[in-house]
Amino acid sequence: MPIIIDGKLVASEVLKDLKEKTRQLKEKKNIVPGLALMLVGNNPASKVYVNSKRKACEDLGYFSVVEHMPEDTPEKKILELIEKWNSDERIHGILVQLPLPRHTNELKVTLKIKPSKDVDGFHPENFGRLVIGLPGFRPCTPAGILELLKFYKIQTYGKHVVVVGRSNIVGKPIANMLFQKAPEGNAIVTICHTAGGDIRKFTLLADILIVAAGRPQFITPDHVKEGAVVIDVGINRIDDPASPKGYKLVGDVDFDNVAPKTHAITPVPGGVGPMTIAMLMKNTFLSASGELGYEA
Repeated sequence: MPIIIDGKLVASEVLKDLKEKTRQLKEKKNIVPGLALMLVGNNPASKVYVNSKRKACEDLGYFSVVEHMPEDTPEKKILELIEKWNSDERIHGILVQLPLPRHTNELKVTLKIKPSKDVDGFHPENFGRLVIGLPGFRPCTPAGILELLKFYKIQTYGKHVVVVGRSNIVGKPIANMLFQKAPEGNAIVTICHTAGGDIRKFTLLADILIVAAGRPQFITPDHVKEGAVVIDVGINRIDDPASPKGYKLVGDVDFDNVAPKTHAITPVPGGVGPMTIAMLMKNTFLSASGELGYEA
């Protein structure tokens, strides 16, 4: 039987550690980590995500601000609020929930966030820091993947990691993080994407297969070698007449059929997903504590 990598368990351990560190930061330096959250529009999933992040702040004793703005909010007003948060000493992290309405330029909004408060890790300065190996905020989902591998003592040194997907949110950053000359890296990394046609010739070589393709149950047993570790980042809603909701959530990996071939695998839900908020909270703490060494 494979090891089922429990993201809920690992996230709870990260948050437990952060709660104690937050208490100490308050006692020793009188600093309370602060996170500002912006939601524009009424996307139901975005509302759930923002509420989960707000609750995590509350549980840890962080200061938080949630600004819910109408769908038709002018881009200028969004940028003005970010600028206000940039100069607010109570705010150590700024998160703008994506996607934004079509009339808003997401890149412009991302660039407006001060890099030292970019706890999502999406600003080009932070991505550049990642690529050249400088301290900086790491995107939360890739950082969560490394935390899972570390917790379960899955070695990356010299291993062949194959990443399926090349998004700025997961594929590109996790590839860069894993080939760094660092304890959690030092891997040989291959990136696969849609231009590759039949990618089995690559995935079958993977000691660790990380899948962020956005295609439900795309990875089947004939993509995976015996004894591989499979990290499924995908979360997709598919029809399921047997479910009271009429649908179920699945990953980018055909879990039931792939799992027997693996050494370890993440489920969906309950694998990578819980780690994203935990790592957002960690980034916010790192910003408040000044451990990353950003200039003021």
